[in-house]
Amino acid sequence: MYRVRVRSVPPVVLALRRFPNPRLTGIGAGLFAALTMFVLACVDRLLFDSSELVYGLLFLPVSALTALWVRPADLVTAPISVPIAFAVGVFPISGGSEGLGGQIMGLVTALAVHAGWLYGGTLIAGLIASVRKVRQMRARRRYVLAQGRGGAPASERAPRAAAASAATAAAAAAKPVRAGAGGAGGAGAVARRPQRP
Repeated sequence: MYRVRVRSVPPVVLALRRFPNPRLTGIGAGLFAALTMFVLACVDRLLFDSSELVYGLLFLPVSALTALWVRPADLVTAPISVPIAFAVGVFPISGGSEGLGGQIMGLVTALAVHAGWLYGGTLIAGLIASVRKVRQMRARRRYVLAQGRGGAPASERAPRAAAASAATAAAAAAKPVRAGAGGAGGAGAVARRPQRP
């Protein structure tokens, strides 16, 4: 008697499965991250007086969501679009002086100051994208192995079909022929039949 082992799914996984799971293209994921970080930076400027800690802490989950929501074909774009989104979002809280040159200097300074958060978010996105890629490759390998077990490859099916047809032909040739069923015996029987006047 066999016992079926049922794996219990942790409650955290069940809760995560209830969240939306969109599949964004590479450009869509980049736009999502950039717009989200820009809006969060504006909120940070209004509510928390351009706090670097708040902006950095908000950047980490946005990086994770970007890597989780990008579609499998565009996984490589997640670690690339996240730093761009960080630079776009840091602009409202950079605190540059008046003029274009002052704004650019403020942006460069803010990027240098927030480098730790930038590297952390990029690392999170890269790790999530790598884990998803490995899982995708394993699932594809399991699918190919399952297809191979379900039916024999064409190179093995052809010799089997040829052997089966040869066996059928040999069995038909070995079957005894009844006398008078046809051929020369049948013709002789017809010839020996008495003809009516």
